[in-house]
Amino acid sequence: MASFTTTATADDPRISGGGGILPPVVGGGGDDRRGSGLPDYATRLRRARLGLLVALTPVIMLFVSFTSAYVVRQGLPTFDPRTNAMVHDWIPVALPRLLLINTGVLVLSSLFMELARRQIKGRAALAPATTTQGASSGDQVLIPWLPITIALGLLFLFGQWTAWKQLAGNGFYVATTPSSSFVYLLTGTHAIHLMGGVLALLVAGVASLMGRSLMTRSIVVDVTAWYWHFMAGLWIYILCLLKFAS
Repeated sequence: MASFTTTATADDPRISGGGGILPPVVGGGGDDRRGSGLPDYATRLRRARLGLLVALTPVIMLFVSFTSAYVVRQGLPTFDPRTNAMVHDWIPVALPRLLLINTGVLVLSSLFMELARRQIKGRAALAPATTTQGASSGDQVLIPWLPITIALGLLFLFGQWTAWKQLAGNGFYVATTPSSSFVYLLTGTHAIHLMGGVLALLVAGVASLMGRSLMTRSIVVDVTAWYWHFMAGLWIYILCLLKFAS
C-alpha cells in the first residue's frame, strides 16, 4: 500500500510590494515637532502660564490676609498695664524716600523683562523656519535684556535693605510699634518672593549660556516675566497701602 506524505515549507514572511511602511518612531526631533513625543510650544506655554496662576493664588491670599490684619489692627486699642487703661498704640511710620527710588528701579526692571520676553518669544516663533533652512545661529544668541533685569532686581533688593537700615536708624525696629512690624512684614515678604524671581532669571541666563533649547528658555522667560510684572504691581500696592492707609 502506497503512502503519501506532504511536507509544507513556509517561506520567511516578507512585506509585499518590496517596501513596507515602518511604524512611527516616538522620540527625537526638536521641541516643537510632533514626532518628539512632547506637546507643542503653544501647549507647553499655556500649561506653564496656568501653573504660574495656580502658584500665585496663595501669594495673593497671603497679602489679602496681611491687608485685612493691617487695616483692622489700626483701630484696635491695646491694654496698657502701666495705666490700666486701653490705649491707641498705632503710630504711623515715616517711610524713607528711598522706597520711591526702589519703586522706579523695579518698574524699570519690569519694562526690561517685558522686552526680554517679547524678544525670545519672537525667536522661538521663528525657530522652526530657521531650522528648516539649516540656520541655527539664532538659537545661540544671548538675550541682552536678562542681565539688565537681574542687575536691577538685585539693586532693588539692596535698596530695600538700605531702607530697612534707615528705618532702624530712625528708631523703628521690627518690634517697636505694631505699625513698624507691619512695614517690615509686608516689605520683607515681598522681598522674599522677589528673590524667587531673581533665581528664575538666573536659571534662564545659565540655560542661555549653556545653549539649552530655545523653546524651553522662552517658556522660562515668559513665565518669569509675568511673575516679575506681578511682583512690581504688588510692590506698588504695598507702598500705597503703607503710605495712604496708615
